[in-house]
Amino acid sequence: MDAVESTTWNVPVLAMRGLTVFPHMNLTFDMERRISVAALERAMETDQTIFLVTQREIGVETPGEKELYEIGTLAHVSQVLRLSPAAVRVMIQGRCRARLRRLWQTDPFLQANVEELPEPSLTEAFRQSPRTEALLRQTMVLFGEYAELSGNIPEEVANTVLDCKDPGYLADFIAQNIAMRHSDKQSILEEMSPYPRLRRLNTILARECNVLNFEREMERKVRENLAQNHRDQILRTQIRVLQHELGEGGDEEEELENYRERILALGLDEESETHLLKELQKLSRQSYGSAEASVIHNYLDTCLDLPWNTETRERVSVEIARKTLDRDHFGLTKVKERILETIAVRQMNPAGKGQILCLVGPPGVGKTSIAISVAKALNRKLARLSLGGVRDEADIRGHRKTYIGAMPGRIIEAITRGGSMNPLLLLDEIDKLGNDYHGDPASALLEALDSEQNHAFRDHFLEIPVDLSRVMFITTANTTETIPPPLLDRMEVIRLSSYTDEEKLQIARLHLLPKQLAEHGLKKSMLRVSDDTLRAVIRDYTRESGVRQLERRLASLCRKADMRLLEGDVKRFVVTEDALPKLLDCQPYPPALRTQREEVGVVNGLAWTETGGEILEVEVNVMEGSGKLELTGNLGDVMKESASAALSCLRSRAAMLGIEAEFYKTKDIHVHFPEGAVPKDGPSAGIAVTTAMLSALTGQRIRAGIAMTGEVTLRGRVLPIGGLKEKTMAAKRCGIHTVLIPKDNVRDLEEIDQTVRAALRFIPVETVDEVFGAALCPASEPLRETVTPDMESLSGVPLEPDALKLPRQT
Repeated sequence: MDAVESTTWNVPVLAMRGLTVFPHMNLTFDMERRISVAALERAMETDQTIFLVTQREIGVETPGEKELYEIGTLAHVSQVLRLSPAAVRVMIQGRCRARLRRLWQTDPFLQANVEELPEPSLTEAFRQSPRTEALLRQTMVLFGEYAELSGNIPEEVANTVLDCKDPGYLADFIAQNIAMRHSDKQSILEEMSPYPRLRRLNTILARECNVLNFEREMERKVRENLAQNHRDQILRTQIRVLQHELGEGGDEEEELENYRERILALGLDEESETHLLKELQKLSRQSYGSAEASVIHNYLDTCLDLPWNTETRERVSVEIARKTLDRDHFGLTKVKERILETIAVRQMNPAGKGQILCLVGPPGVGKTSIAISVAKALNRKLARLSLGGVRDEADIRGHRKTYIGAMPGRIIEAITRGGSMNPLLLLDEIDKLGNDYHGDPASALLEALDSEQNHAFRDHFLEIPVDLSRVMFITTANTTETIPPPLLDRMEVIRLSSYTDEEKLQIARLHLLPKQLAEHGLKKSMLRVSDDTLRAVIRDYTRESGVRQLERRLASLCRKADMRLLEGDVKRFVVTEDALPKLLDCQPYPPALRTQREEVGVVNGLAWTETGGEILEVEVNVMEGSGKLELTGNLGDVMKESASAALSCLRSRAAMLGIEAEFYKTKDIHVHFPEGAVPKDGPSAGIAVTTAMLSALTGQRIRAGIAMTGEVTLRGRVLPIGGLKEKTMAAKRCGIHTVLIPKDNVRDLEEIDQTVRAALRFIPVETVDEVFGAALCPASEPLRETVTPDMESLSGVPLEPDALKLPRQT
């Protein structure tokens, strides 16, 4: 040890965490920190003197000067025992207080300049003064109370305290040997004067005594509660034994005990378990058969019936899912790919948050059956909720259990029915949710369908959190227009379009017909339906986007076969196209006329409906009048505005088109859409209305076998439309061979079935001038009647230079 001055030393520093050493005290402790062991080794190499100082923050691993208190203790290392290569046990003897002047080394150990602080000397008169005696007595009383309350003060420590008459030493000795916060011990160490030091110790002792009194009081209450519970348990056991001897009331006690065992066996979180045990305690105080007891019985049964710790082992495999979807569904390629992408993400990251999928499409296209196939592929149990017509928030989140007839919400009920905490929950018809004064059920679904917060979903009936994060949600809807935006934002929308006639044929052949044969007890050899017959059923007896009507028609044929086979007339029933009118009655959807005349003022438009596409005829008559525009056919506002825009477009082009400049003043124009009982709306008939008006005003005929769709602007531009796939299917079905489409919709032709693309030619147009050129016959061209060729021969129609023909896909 090098002395810089008589009272300043350059010594190794041992930074203490949560420990304070006082002068003249012996202390033994273990240490493992590298810098501490290195400082100890340095001290042992010199004169075994070391400076002990407490850290301000215990968590600091390598403290600097700011992380150390200023006052510490110079000490002598008495003994060192190595416990392991990294740990040592050391015995320290404190010598005197010292002040940290400068910490000039931090690695490989702490080294500092410290100033020794001598202890103030006390006169004999001060030691014998009444003031000092009173302070010592107060300390003895407080220490005796503390020793009694804590019960862990050794006898030799108590004897030393009683024999001590030095205020400074007494304060250091008591502070070293009782449990208190290291900041309190530091404050005593930093007090140089003995009298204020002992007075500070008394303040801390008084506070510690109060704390120990509170601890003893709480401990007493805990013991009393335990004793009361033990007493109650003994009494209940005695009552149960007496009731068993008398043959009374045994079932109720067994039932309560059974409830308790089931609750504890679930291993729920503390909040849920405490709540259920509290409800069980309420039940134990109710008289048998009371209304309150029935409510609690129902509540506990509902909570315990939930499959809290039950999960099915999920089988996440893209290949298995692909095979399952292909086996159960024909077509729907893009939909299958999107679902397989979701499963692939789950296979790569099983711990990731799941997406909520929303399958949107017309009725009967397989939305629900796809969800069933996904559940089968993932080995998850399926629970289905039908949300159509739900108008009450309580149907989703449940009723408060205090209400008569209260029950949990549909989500909890579906999970209970599924028997697993990780089912596939199918929310069917989510677009049919309503709302009234009972609340908005769509808003109640926001929490359940939010992966950030559904880990603690609270049903009003259960009142305890339920983890829905492991549930896979799939919703279905016919349209997204009626789904509230916040709810729609939480879902990944996958759209399913209408089936083409060829897809319906394959679905009928592979799925529907075998299913109906099995349901009607028929073997494959007993009923024969050719592909041509199936096409006729699809074309003339159904009009839908899906296949539900088709399945009903096939079921009708199976019933007819059952009757003929049981009558004994035939051993095999063969259905031909010619026999369909007798078997399925009259055709509800007769085929369109194959002979179409080139007419004036009549244009074939194309419309989209929920059941698929339709041909929408537009008829225009021009009469002498005062310039009125009359619109009939049960039209919506958008369609009326589209007709007005078409008229303004023609007026701006009157001179170019050879129309009388004042026609809008001298002519009345009547635009009619047949089938007036059917509501119609939308802007996609804009170019059809414009062309029909021009034809009626100029007397030019419309080419036969042509249809068109597109929105028109005042400037004559043709804007894109939706539903092109369904519209082109309707055009093919009705014998149309040429379709005019907006040029911006050319990209959508890739989604159209290859049979439809091969049967039709598409003319993309950007302006109404191009529409007029393709649709109107020249005035010099003679009137002719066109016979539309059969569907099979449409691919041979010659193409005009501006027509777009897509190659057949392979």
